Amino acid sequence: MSESITSSPAITVRDFIAQAPEQLELRVLAGAGGAEGRELTVPRIQKLGLALAGFTNYIHTGRLQIVGQSEIWFLGQLDSEKRAEAIRHLSLERISCVLVTKGLEPPVELVEEAERAGLPLLQTPLVSSIAINVVTDFLQEALAPRAVRHGVLLDVYGLGVLIEGTSGIGKSECALDLISRGHRLVSDDVIEVKRIGTDKVIGSAPELLREHLEIRGLGILNIRDLFGVSAISSAKTLDLSIKLERWDRAGEVDRLGIDPRSTEVLGVRVPQVLIPVSPGRNLSTLVETAVRIQLLRSRGYDAAQEFVARHTLILESKQ
Repeated sequence: MSESITSSPAITVRDFIAQAPEQLELRVLAGAGGAEGRELTVPRIQKLGLALAGFTNYIHTGRLQIVGQSEIWFLGQLDSEKRAEAIRHLSLERISCVLVTKGLEPPVELVEEAERAGLPLLQTPLVSSIAINVVTDFLQEALAPRAVRHGVLLDVYGLGVLIEGTSGIGKSECALDLISRGHRLVSDDVIEVKRIGTDKVIGSAPELLREHLEIRGLGILNIRDLFGVSAISSAKTLDLSIKLERWDRAGEVDRLGIDPRSTEVLGVRVPQVLIPVSPGRNLSTLVETAVRIQLLRSRGYDAAQEFVARHTLILESKQ
């Protein structure tokens, strides 16, 4: 199932200032006028020490720059003229914003140059190590690659299960049956997915569709009203994909289950199970069983592999 990218990850410095965790206690010291026109595009943080020492090629655009005690001490060893020269050589137009940590007061030359260049100069009382962790966590969430996936996302036995398939194949009906068995709905039809780090994808529902499920013949159902708050989950990691395929179009299916399938979501490989659909097959039971199999595999047990090993052992003993 294809996915559509909804946006390129970026956040303006103005939005960063407005949305940043309260723990940072941000103060704007200078350059507020440039906050709307500058963007953060990378969650990694950079310290300005090397650049202040003259190695300006190490400045990466799109990153938040940290000025801590070491940088303040270094600037303090210079006279006013050399301080101003070191700051002007930073190519301030390439810098998104500067965060001064530990509540330190930056040199007046840095404040003046930041104001002149429209470079947001921020201050936090947190020490550098803690500020870097807080900012990184926030930016990893804010700048996470995002996309829209079509299907139904549920919490089944604690795993995030994405049910995919062509329109009308029975995804929502299967989801309704699973919900009636005690599992939880995350999103129906449209799933907003975002990648956190390199190997984790989280799915959630758009605000309009949250808590709702569409069933042909019954219309739009409010799952919270029908089954209670315990039948709803706000977001879930994508742990398993279930692809429903009509029996006559499923092609050759692995009958032993020894050839693992996977699908790619935002560059992350997610285990996938192909389930052929035909009249009389209990899809919800098959989905529950697929989830149980995945849970066992995650703990190191694979029934199919064990069966093959036993079969091989029997053949060898006969020989």
